[in-house]
Amino acid sequence: MSPFVKAFFLLNVFLGTFLTFIATHWLLAWVGLELNTLAMIPVMIEDRSPRHTEATVKYFLVQALGAMVLISGAAMNAYIYGWHISSVNYPPATVLITLGIALKMGLAPFHLWYPDVMQGIPLGTCLILSTWQKLAPFALIIQASDSLNPHLLAALGLLSTLVGAWGGINQTQVRKIMAYSSIAHLGWMFIIIQHSPRLAALTMLSYFVMTTALFVVFKQVLKTSLSSLALKWTKNPILVFFATLILASLAGLPPLTGFMPKVMILTELAEQHFPLLAIATALSALISLFFYLRLGYILSLIIWPNVSSSPSLWRGKLKSQFTLPAITATALMFLPLMPTILAYLELL
Repeated sequence: MSPFVKAFFLLNVFLGTFLTFIATHWLLAWVGLELNTLAMIPVMIEDRSPRHTEATVKYFLVQALGAMVLISGAAMNAYIYGWHISSVNYPPATVLITLGIALKMGLAPFHLWYPDVMQGIPLGTCLILSTWQKLAPFALIIQASDSLNPHLLAALGLLSTLVGAWGGINQTQVRKIMAYSSIAHLGWMFIIIQHSPRLAALTMLSYFVMTTALFVVFKQVLKTSLSSLALKWTKNPILVFFATLILASLAGLPPLTGFMPKVMILTELAEQHFPLLAIATALSALISLFFYLRLGYILSLIIWPNVSSSPSLWRGKLKSQFTLPAITATALMFLPLMPTILAYLELL
């Protein structure tokens, strides 16, 4: 694909997301989602290999089904209350809208398509799918959060954290591990979105930054299996060191960036008198910690028991001189800026 053609489709992906951001009408938001999805299809099928084609077809079918469920719920609600996004008051319509958005984002129990699609596309497209493609449905769920069923949101969120934690344990491919990591983090956002939409937005922001940093690292090493990553610490020790720290941040270990959103979510659940939900969510984070630490252990402490005959230099060179340091610093040291960010969100 020509770089200009690819840039055109990526521009339409971004325009579709922004159209959904500014929409207050369900039809306009739906048009933005469809523009986003249709522009993403050529980007995913760029290489036209069988694996890319299969992943693209799966993605298109699931997104079309999610859009159909979403617009059906919106039309059902519009018959009584109108098309405004924040005025979703008809109970069957709220269920359909929530399920449609969950299907498009890949939440459990509608998650089975997501790891397979992630495994069948390149790392750059994986980055877009796991970060940018979540923003438009997430903006809709935030706008309509006051009207949606809180029990359904909490159930989807808790199930997603558990499925994301258990599903990533036995994976050997980095892209599938990141897919289950995305499912688990989306579960945290759905659990808290009814009680504190600003905190859910902050969690999405931190997840966006950390996932982007980790995919940029994997783009540098160009390896996506655990066995191949075990050879990388001798060639890029600094890169592997920061990748391990980013994984620890995704796991929510202090004093890294990912620690603060999870602590704030657990605190908010306790203040809202949901102790059992907070305990179950915290336990799911402990399960997720296992596969993050396993990936970091393989990256930094294991040398694969094969002699490498590659003529490559012992020390690899970084391909990015600015992007990687900037995004890595943000993913690891965002914690001191959290009070300022929270104060700014309170003013919005």
